[in-house]
Amino acid sequence: MRIRPAARGRLVVGLLVLLASRTRAQAATDPHAVQPERPTVATHAGTVATGWLEIETGVERDRIAPDQVSLGVPTVLKFGVGRTLQLSVFLPIVSPASTAAGLGDVAVGLKWRLGDEIPVLREFAILPSVKFPSGSLSAGRGTSTTDASLLFISSRTVGSVSIDLNAGITVRSGGGKYAPTTSTVWTASVGFPISGPLGWAAECFGFPATSGPAGADGTVALLFGPTYQIKPWLTVDAGIIAPLRGPQPKALYAGLVWNAGRFWPAARSTVR
Repeated sequence: MRIRPAARGRLVVGLLVLLASRTRAQAATDPHAVQPERPTVATHAGTVATGWLEIETGVERDRIAPDQVSLGVPTVLKFGVGRTLQLSVFLPIVSPASTAAGLGDVAVGLKWRLGDEIPVLREFAILPSVKFPSGSLSAGRGTSTTDASLLFISSRTVGSVSIDLNAGITVRSGGGKYAPTTSTVWTASVGFPISGPLGWAAECFGFPATSGPAGADGTVALLFGPTYQIKPWLTVDAGIIAPLRGPQPKALYAGLVWNAGRFWPAARSTVR
């Protein structure tokens, strides 16, 4: 999970929404078709088909300073556990600029799709999650806190364009010594097909300022790059993250989304 407003930020969000979200197989009837949440910070309101497993992974290179670079491998296992429920397990590998790579803070979340045609919100889901202090604080791979988060997700499709809007809040243990006790996030993710299996993803996201001993200035950033569907069950992506405001590092990323198939037998399963 990445640890990344102002009139400028609102203007960028508006422009993105007018443009277009990454294409996904959310509307497909094939349970083996991928439903990518990569490469954006945002997620969509869709859920993986019951009994099926989808894997998202990649690598991100953050330039912390001119002579400091960190790497991360954000991996998510997505299990369809019900018609409107998806269990997500976050297993990040982190390689800070000055220490060895290792496991970061593991998290578990349950996405619950509450409706597909809700007025204004359209397809709407909530994603409560818990992050555990599994990463080393001294090595820079964790925050030494237990986090409880709640993310609100609104998705819609306009023609061949999909739009995902997220807003979330996180509350942490630790008294704010190593990480803020409370933080928030907002995202506006859009995208569109270019030609055949080639598409484009774009997002504006922000982390408002936090307070306390570990408080930080707010950040606003853009993420954008191409996506390519190799098979209905496999897509790849690449792109850049460009800071607009605050201490957000410049970054490059690449990754993939793979629907690995059934993880338990079922009499029948549905994508929606």
